[in-house]
Amino acid sequence: MLWAAAGAVVLGFFIALEIAARHYGLPGPLTSQAQEVVFAPKSGFLLYASMGLMLVVLTWRQRLIAVGAAVGIDIVFLLVRWAADAEPTFGNGALWVLLGCAVIAVTRRTGRERALLLKGVGLGLLLVTGRKTGDTWLLITSKTRPMVLDQYTATADHALGNPSWQVGRIVRASGPIGTHALDYIYIQLALAAVVVAVYQLRHVAAERRFPRHHLVRTFLIIGLIGPGIYMIFPVVGPVFAYGADGGHWALADVWPNTPPPIGAPHPMRFDGITPRNCMPSLHAAWATAIFIHSRKGPRFLRYAGAFWLVATLTATLGFGYHYGVDLIAGVVFSLTTEAAIRSFDRGWDRAGIRLAAYGATVFAALLVSYRCLPTTMADHPWVFGPLLLLAMASVIHGYVRTAKRWEPVLVPAQRLEAQPELVRTAVARSR
Repeated sequence: MLWAAAGAVVLGFFIALEIAARHYGLPGPLTSQAQEVVFAPKSGFLLYASMGLMLVVLTWRQRLIAVGAAVGIDIVFLLVRWAADAEPTFGNGALWVLLGCAVIAVTRRTGRERALLLKGVGLGLLLVTGRKTGDTWLLITSKTRPMVLDQYTATADHALGNPSWQVGRIVRASGPIGTHALDYIYIQLALAAVVVAVYQLRHVAAERRFPRHHLVRTFLIIGLIGPGIYMIFPVVGPVFAYGADGGHWALADVWPNTPPPIGAPHPMRFDGITPRNCMPSLHAAWATAIFIHSRKGPRFLRYAGAFWLVATLTATLGFGYHYGVDLIAGVVFSLTTEAAIRSFDRGWDRAGIRLAAYGATVFAALLVSYRCLPTTMADHPWVFGPLLLLAMASVIHGYVRTAKRWEPVLVPAQRLEAQPELVRTAVARSR
């Protein structure tokens, strides 16, 4: 009943977004996803990554059959598109396999086997549908929020030394190789998340159950809540508000060469196309979540998680998509969300409640300061710059300290036999 209720809520949310998108004359997430059964997908990599998540519930023989079927279907689609002189794309096969496994689960499986396969299919479909949902959310922000607050965030960013302008010049100086590499990392963030998630879910097929907490949950919840904050604090980013990409809507074409002057900020009107998706930076939030969940993996995965975090933050600033204050808010938002999810799994213990409440308070204080004190922050950068970094560092420190308390304590068996009180201590800390 719990899964049915959750499914009904998610379906209702998708239907509401579908109606909102149709109101603006565009297909919603459900329609866009249904079209990719036959028409060319926008991201074949994402569809195959979603299928990869579903494969964790299958045996190795079933995985080989599923991958072979997906590749075979895509070859057929490629031949048809080649004959029709259409653009060669791939990904339909992965979507067909996902839907086919859903049909098999309903018609050929029973009991726990059916539930496990349906959960795997749902996990894969949620990832790809979440991408479509995000696109619809961005459309809604551009249509319903004509005024943006970039002047406030750009002014507050003076407290950090205008990092987007600084990193933007560095990225431009790196030439096409550095630019293309960062662009690929920025676009394929979901693929990195799938790699970490597949490692976390690698024992699902053998144990016939999912772990209590994994990266996909955090990813989806960040993507669900984050766009709602866009509606409260709409920002388009420096490359649009202060760069050539903004066209005649931009205040000036000064990014990344000349930081904007400090003045009296006010809301400014912008076009009805550009998404208001800067505050907070969800790319920074997702990259932070990837970094956190990669910490328990092997050395290669830990290094990859750290690299993806640094590269993603560099890309968000270097391409002019975000201000520095967006990234600070994104990191705090990610840690707060992760703390709340883990606390919910553990039954809302005191440490978890305190950390989630503190993170939410810091996040709200950041948004209020960006909106109400940007000029003061810009006039006193040596005071407010360290304060912003200290606020973020305090949430990071709180999360690390609380997460260590949540980890189970490993005590040698001989010591447990000799000191029974260690058992009680270990059990209490694991709770």
